[in-house]
Amino acid sequence: MKKQAFLIGAFLVLIAEIITLIVFALQAPDFSQDTVAVNEVMQSVTEDFNTLEQHKNTTALDYVVLDENGNLLYKTKSGLSESLNTAIAHRDTILDITINDTPVGKVIIFNDGALSLQSQKEIVIIVLSVAIAVQGGIFIGYAVYMHFTMIRPFRKLKGFAKRVACGNLDIPLEMDKQNLFGAFTESFDIMRSELKKARIAEAQAQQSKKELVAKLSHDIKTPVASIKAVSEVGLAITGNEKDKANYTHIIGKADQINTLVTNLFTATLEELQQLTVTPTNIESSKVKTMLENADYLHKATIPDIPECLIFADELRLQQVFDNIFANSYKYAKTEITVTVQKADNYIVISIEDYGGGVLTEELPVLKEKFKRGSNAENTDGAGLGLYISDYFIKEMQGELIIENGEHGLKVIVMLALSGKI
Repeated sequence: MKKQAFLIGAFLVLIAEIITLIVFALQAPDFSQDTVAVNEVMQSVTEDFNTLEQHKNTTALDYVVLDENGNLLYKTKSGLSESLNTAIAHRDTILDITINDTPVGKVIIFNDGALSLQSQKEIVIIVLSVAIAVQGGIFIGYAVYMHFTMIRPFRKLKGFAKRVACGNLDIPLEMDKQNLFGAFTESFDIMRSELKKARIAEAQAQQSKKELVAKLSHDIKTPVASIKAVSEVGLAITGNEKDKANYTHIIGKADQINTLVTNLFTATLEELQQLTVTPTNIESSKVKTMLENADYLHKATIPDIPECLIFADELRLQQVFDNIFANSYKYAKTEITVTVQKADNYIVISIEDYGGGVLTEELPVLKEKFKRGSNAENTDGAGLGLYISDYFIKEMQGELIIENGEHGLKVIVMLALSGKI
C-alpha cells in the first residue's frame, strides 16, 4: 500500500513538473521596465541635458545618453550599450530627448533585469528537464521490472489456468519460481499433476465398468436364447392349449429380455467406440422380411415394398424394426398399422400403433438415452431402444422421426436409396 501511494505521488509530481516546464517554455520573456523610474530618468536627463557632466542618477536604472548624432554624452557605468545598434540587439529601451519639441538626443536604458529573468528561466527549464528525464527513466525502469516480474508471469499463469479449464493437463507450468508468483507456481503444477492422475484413474474405472457391462450383456444372451429355443420346441410338440399359452408367454418374455440385453450391449459398445454400422446396397424385398420378423406377434399387416436398392446395414436395420415393434407391444398393446411409400430419395416406412401416443412435449426426448414417456412409468424398460435405433438410422444416412399420429405413436423410418446419398 505504501509503495502504491509513493508511485502515485511520484507520478503526480512528474505531471506537475511537465506542466510547469510547458508554461515556462511558452511564456514570452518580459522586457518591460518600471514606468515611473523611466519617467524619472527622462525628466532628470532632459533638465540636465546641457550640464550632463554634473548629472547624477537618482534611480535604480542604468542608462546612456547620446546626442542627435549618436555621440556618447553620458553613461551611468561601463559595459552599457553605447550605440543604437547595440541597444537594439540587447533589447534595451530607447527613448527620444526633446527640448521645446525639438529632438536633441536619445536615452538608452539598459535592460539588465529582463536578461537576469531570462537567464533564471533558462536555468529553471534545464533543471526541470533533467528532473523529468530522471523520473521518466525511473518510471520506465519500473514498468520494465513490473512486466518481467508480474505481468508476464501472470499471463503465463492465466494461460495455464485456461488450458486446465479446457481439459489440457499434459503441459506443465514452466515459470521462474523466484518471481512474485513463484510461491503459486509449484502448487498450481502439483494441482495439474493430481488432476491428470485423477482423470486417468476415472477413465480406467469407466473403461473397466463398460467392459464388464458389455461382457455380462453378452453372457446373458446365451441362456436366454436357450430358454427361447426350448420353449419353441415345447410349443411345437404340445397339444395342450394352456401349455401353448404358457410357452408363447415364455417366448415373448425371452424376446423382451433379449431386446433389453441387446440394447444395453449395443449402448455399451457405442460408449466404447466399438459399435460398427456398415451400410451396403440391399434389395427392398429384404426390408419386408425384416418387418415380418420384427412383428412376431402378428399385430400388423406388412405391405409390399417398392422394388429398389436401399443403402442400409441389414443387421442393424433388423434391430431398429425389432425395437420399434417391441415398444408397441410393450406400451400400446394394440394392433399396428404399417405403410410404405417412395418419396424423393428415400423409402419412407411408417409404423403406428393405437395406444393414444405420448405428450407432445415428451416427443423430443424419446430419442435420448435412458429417457421414456410418462406413460411408461409402470412398464419395464431401459429407454435405449429408440435412442439406439436413431443412431443406427443416422449412420445409414437416413432419418428416424417420432410423432403422434391419428391413433397413437407413429415412428417414421426414412431409408436412403442407393446412389442418392
